[in-house]
Amino acid sequence: MAKKVLVVDDEKLIVKGIRFSLEQDGMEVDPAYDGEEALDLATKNHYDMILLDVMLPKMDGFEVCQHIREFSNVPIVMLTAKSDDMDKILGLDYGADDYITKPFNILEVKARIKAIMRRTSPEKAGSADENNLVSGDITMDTESRRVLVKDREINLTGKEFDMLYLLVKNPDKAYSREALLSEIWGDDYPGDARTVDVHIRRLREKLEPNPSEPRYVRTKWGIGYYYRQ
Repeated sequence: MAKKVLVVDDEKLIVKGIRFSLEQDGMEVDPAYDGEEALDLATKNHYDMILLDVMLPKMDGFEVCQHIREFSNVPIVMLTAKSDDMDKILGLDYGADDYITKPFNILEVKARIKAIMRRTSPEKAGSADENNLVSGDITMDTESRRVLVKDREINLTGKEFDMLYLLVKNPDKAYSREALLSEIWGDDYPGDARTVDVHIRRLREKLEPNPSEPRYVRTKWGIGYYYRQ
């Protein structure tokens, strides 16, 4: 089945160029030119990826991203032309998975999209046991990408799920921030280790009964982060 992408930008030539390039690779693309239209489409349709410009009419990209995160874990890549927006996106308090700066090379955009889709697409369905990773209080369904903590469902972004899965699958193994950045975002990711710290903080806020005294995702001082079963 073809991957479906929502491309949101008020510059119609940018949308047209991205759409043409992605359709050449067999993807289905829906365009949107303002924040309200983007949110409406994201509410009514299933997408494998959303490319979302920051500066939009009616509702900016940050607001759209926050609203989408209330009902969906679809990977969201922010498009920005401003360096101060990059700092906000690196904070990732909006729930974005990645960002791309303008002007960009369409080949870079396509490579980033494909890399994220590979990491966030479920593996081919196997048995129920193969699709479930259970460790202590945490159950992760790799097919639906759902997470339960003591039977309470936790809403994670794509990158948060990938990071938690890596840690849970390798309990008590400490990963440096650089190793996590490489494993989850890829060696070509232009961001820095602050991105990892922010994702760990957000994971703890969602998972932990007391995020300031984490039970599950712990810090090994001077080394990095690990999962304690």
